[in-house]
Amino acid sequence: MRWRYFKQHSFFVIVRLAAFSIALAIGAFLVYIVVNGIGAINWEFLTQPPRDSMTKGGIMPAILGTFYLTAGAIIIALPLGVASAIYLSEYAKQGPVIRIIRVGVNCLAGVPSIVFGLFGLGLFVVFLQFGSCVLSGALTLGFLILPTIIGASEEALKAVPQTFREASLGLGVSKWQTILRIVLPNALPGILTGSILGIGRAAGETAPIMFTAAAFFTSKLPKSIFDEVMALPYHVYVLATAGTHIEETRPLQYGTVLVLVALVLGVDLIAIIIRSYVRKKKRW
Repeated sequence: MRWRYFKQHSFFVIVRLAAFSIALAIGAFLVYIVVNGIGAINWEFLTQPPRDSMTKGGIMPAILGTFYLTAGAIIIALPLGVASAIYLSEYAKQGPVIRIIRVGVNCLAGVPSIVFGLFGLGLFVVFLQFGSCVLSGALTLGFLILPTIIGASEEALKAVPQTFREASLGLGVSKWQTILRIVLPNALPGILTGSILGIGRAAGETAPIMFTAAAFFTSKLPKSIFDEVMALPYHVYVLATAGTHIEETRPLQYGTVLVLVALVLGVDLIAIIIRSYVRKKKRW
C-alpha cells in the first residue's frame, strides 16, 4: 500500500514539475520579448508603414495583413471543418474507410507547414493562377488548420450524450434538426476550442504565406483579395535574415514579435470569452 502511494505521489510530483517547467519557460520567453520589444512600441510603430529600408517607420500593413489572412483562414476552415466533423460523427457508417480517413486527418495535423506552403504554391498560385495574394494565403492557411478543427469538432460532437439525440428523435424531430438545434449547441464550446488553436497557428505561420501571399515590402494596403500583403511572421523573418541593416532593425524585430504575440493572445482571448459565454448560456 505504501509503495503504491509512493509511486502515485512521485508521478504527481513529476507531472507538476513538468507543468511548472513549461510555464516557467513560456513566462521567461514572454518576459524576454516584452523587455526587448516594449521600447519599439509607439503610435508611429503601430500606424505607419516601414520606411528607410525598413529601419524606421512602423508595421501597420503587416498587422492588417496578418488579420486578413487569419480571418480568411478561419472563414474557410471553420465551416468545412465542422461540416466534415458532422459527417464523420453523425452520418458516416463506421468502418475501415472512415478509420482510414481519421488516420489521414490526424497525419495531416502533423505535416510540416512548409509542405502546405508548397501545396498552396502549386495549387492556388500556379495551377489555379490566383497568384501570390490574400486569397491564396488564406486558402493555404485554411487547409493548414483544417485537420485541427476537424479533430476538435468531432471530439466535441462525440462528447454530446447519445440520450440527447435519442430524446429528440423520439419526439419526431428530424436528424438534421436534431444536429442543428441539439447537438451543435452543446458541442459549440469544444468547436470553439479547436478554432482557438487554429487561429493561433494560422496567425503565427511563416512558411505557408511565404510562397502564397506575403510581400517583402509594400506600403499599400490590399484593395482586393488578389493583392499581396505584408504579414507579421514573414516581416520578422525579413528583418532578421534578409535586411541590409539587420542590427539596426533589431529593436523593430522584437517589437514586431511582441505585437504578433499580443495579437494572437488578443484574438484567442476574445474566442475564449465567447466560449465561456456560450457555456454559461447553455447552463442557464
